[in-house]
Amino acid sequence: MRSLLHCSRTGAISIWSPQQSLTRPVQQDVLFSVDISCVGIPTIQWTFMSGRVSRDIGAWQPGGFTNVSEDYMDRVHTYTNGSMGLSDLRIQDAGFYVITATELSGSSKDEGFVLKVEEVLYEDLQYLAVFAVGLVSLAGFLMVSMWLMDKAYCRIKAWRQRRQMPENDVTDLQPL
Repeated sequence: MRSLLHCSRTGAISIWSPQQSLTRPVQQDVLFSVDISCVGIPTIQWTFMSGRVSRDIGAWQPGGFTNVSEDYMDRVHTYTNGSMGLSDLRIQDAGFYVITATELSGSSKDEGFVLKVEEVLYEDLQYLAVFAVGLVSLAGFLMVSMWLMDKAYCRIKAWRQRRQMPENDVTDLQPL
């Protein structure tokens, strides 16, 4: 990935992002994309905030050290331009993400992102499909059972009628 980290000898630090409000479904990945302009090589730190919870995600220097917290170790991907990727999203990942870029001189700049994580209700659809298949199977079974019972009833009725009919009696025809 080409670095978008612009460091100059003059000017203040700035952070630019194409999108600061992100929505992703559960178990997908998200990329918090940034472009940082600064003097020298900054230290980049990402923090997660939601309600009363505030957690450090990680800090790194492009081309230098990378320190990602244990909670995010397997899911965070750091980039030299300051961007951060988070994989296998969970509902509890929804919240406010803050990037802080700090120059060697001590000046820093923050930028915030809002992540909304939507729950995909595949499980509900699966249960509904299984329930519908069960109902269709039950209806099919009942229809076949009714058809078989009707056939059995017709045969028993015909058998009883044959049994009640005299077999060897001669029927006299009477003139009209």
